[in-house]
Amino acid sequence: MKYIPLKRHIKARLSQLKFALGLNPSVERVEDPAQFVPQGYRGVVTVTADFELAWAPRYDNSVDDPYAYALGKARQERQNIPGLLSVCEQYQIPITWATVGHLFLASCQSAGGLKHPEIPAVEAYEGPYWDFNGKDWFEHDPCTRLEEAPEWYAPDLIDQIIGARTAHEIGCHTFSHIDCRDEVCPPALFESELALCKQLAEERSLQLVSFVHPGHTIGNLDTLSRMGFTSFQSDPGNVLGYPCQHDNGLWELKRTMEFTYRPDWTIDYHIQRYCTIVDRAIQKQAVCNFWFHPSCPAVVVEEILPGLFSHISERRSEVWVGTVQEYVGWLNRNPKQRK
Repeated sequence: MKYIPLKRHIKARLSQLKFALGLNPSVERVEDPAQFVPQGYRGVVTVTADFELAWAPRYDNSVDDPYAYALGKARQERQNIPGLLSVCEQYQIPITWATVGHLFLASCQSAGGLKHPEIPAVEAYEGPYWDFNGKDWFEHDPCTRLEEAPEWYAPDLIDQIIGARTAHEIGCHTFSHIDCRDEVCPPALFESELALCKQLAEERSLQLVSFVHPGHTIGNLDTLSRMGFTSFQSDPGNVLGYPCQHDNGLWELKRTMEFTYRPDWTIDYHIQRYCTIVDRAIQKQAVCNFWFHPSCPAVVVEEILPGLFSHISERRSEVWVGTVQEYVGWLNRNPKQRK
């Protein structure tokens, strides 16, 4: 029998109990939920992938060797993406790929001893998921090419996503996975990161409009709007909720639940849990914004997502399924008095 630490076992059982009681995810209350759902449907589902390779975990403060951890996560992500695209194609489920901009590059090199001098220096800070001690922010950037360091470059994977039969969306996750909070990220730094992302995307005839702040470090929203983005995603704590529009025009989408793998849960329970969330969204006329990291364990891609995506496909007549860009586009084309 597999040994499960008591504390983790209790936490997992409590999570299951809260879910069974309908407390997780919580359901936001609004006067007229139907105003957030396209006509003819009873719920909305979007799926967002935080596409990062080694850029996100290289300063992870929860592990002893963040650099080695980052390389391992990047390699897992590379292994997962072809299968993930295949599952999406099988069930016609599009994903919004919140992409770290550096992944567009096939290569890069230092200039005068500086790596990416077009990006202002990042000052030292501590964050909820990663810390930066004040060394060169790009110290781990190998400044080489895809063939030699596939953990840091991914134009090949972006080509696969763009070329897939399913109409995915490429979104933005900053150029180098920075902390975007106003208190640690000056507007000039934020703007330089986004400008470079947009430039690299435009070279592929892509327009970036959907944004995800790395590590939920929400900030610089006015700059985000000014640079042509239409939405960002927040994580208020697992909610079947509704988008809200800020005064600057940005739509805020509240994340519902992350696809993860917990070894103390069965595969069938994982699938049943996510399918039930979709059913609850339909029942409550709510918006379900799933999200995940493609560096997740392979079992998520190979066994859990096929079960969930099959269920979504079976209920497609009741639930609207699309990218964040498509959904926000619908919101903007159908203005109503939303509170």
